[in-house]
Amino acid sequence: MSRLDRRTFLVTAATAGACAAMGAGSALAQGSRDAIDQPTSNLMTSETQRAVSAGLAYLSSHQNEDGSFGRGNYSRNVAICGLSGMAFMAHGSTPGRGPFGGEINLCVQHILNNSREGGFIVAPGSSSHGPMYGHGFATLFLAEVYGMYPDSMVRDKLEAAVKLIVNTQNEEGGWRYEPKRNDADISVTICQVMALRAARNAGIYVPNETIDRCIEYVKRSQNPDGGFMYQLSQPGESRFPRSAAGVVAFYNAGIYEGDELERGLDYLLRHIPRGDVSSRDAHFYYGHYYAVQALWQAGGERWQRWYPAIHDALLAQQKSDGSWFDQISPEYGTAMACIILQMPNNYLPIFQR
Repeated sequence: MSRLDRRTFLVTAATAGACAAMGAGSALAQGSRDAIDQPTSNLMTSETQRAVSAGLAYLSSHQNEDGSFGRGNYSRNVAICGLSGMAFMAHGSTPGRGPFGGEINLCVQHILNNSREGGFIVAPGSSSHGPMYGHGFATLFLAEVYGMYPDSMVRDKLEAAVKLIVNTQNEEGGWRYEPKRNDADISVTICQVMALRAARNAGIYVPNETIDRCIEYVKRSQNPDGGFMYQLSQPGESRFPRSAAGVVAFYNAGIYEGDELERGLDYLLRHIPRGDVSSRDAHFYYGHYYAVQALWQAGGERWQRWYPAIHDALLAQQKSDGSWFDQISPEYGTAMACIILQMPNNYLPIFQR
């Protein structure tokens, strides 16, 4: 694929219709926010908006010509690229349109250019905690893009990425670091669940059997305390980051009530962010990326307690250059923080109620 200009997007006859659909979606999103947040506001203040604007400006200034982000071992990582693209779209920009439309275009370019034959999305030479993490986040981003601007090239790569996920599900019903059926863990599994849900929302075929099997895997992974173990093959205690992901998996599977969900939400609320929370904690942004989705879906008093807590914790940790620190890279931490803070915008379909 040739390099995309920052002011244009993939040529598609559906652009006009997609723009109209996005406008209607924004109106629906506003109505959804009004319904969710009554009688209170959506909690995003002018201070929040300034913090987000600074964070997105940081990401924009650290995007490379090939669409990737930053320097060093993680610079070409497709997960960071996908998450950064989602952070821009959570602000209201869409491919080729809005303040960050050009940056989104370049994100699409980078991910499509690293989509291999067979559907696997991975950038050679880039560091990763597991290639299937990158594949899952990249597939999720492509699904969100395709839902807004249906382009044949994006669809072809997205369909191939989804088929790879479906074909590498293991006997337990989950996935792990490599696109192989050897074993599974709850964390990588949830990443694939979100990608499949977003793809299905965008009109891509996903077998019901695949979803049913992975949800059974998630259910079996829940501990009595409401949290989630890491692997069925090595049962262990619950941890906040993967437990937040487990609760989100229920919502993405269409499970909006029930004992498993209630126990999971109760577990999360026992870990509400406090003043001494530190982004240097392992998996801080990963855990709160999922937790804010879970509590947003739960709504009501739970959401009203959670968002101000994580909001204040994040604003206190923002650097003077607009970034947020993370051991993986500041681009990763900044993308995650911007997604978390912008949850009340309700722009991204995968996050909407």
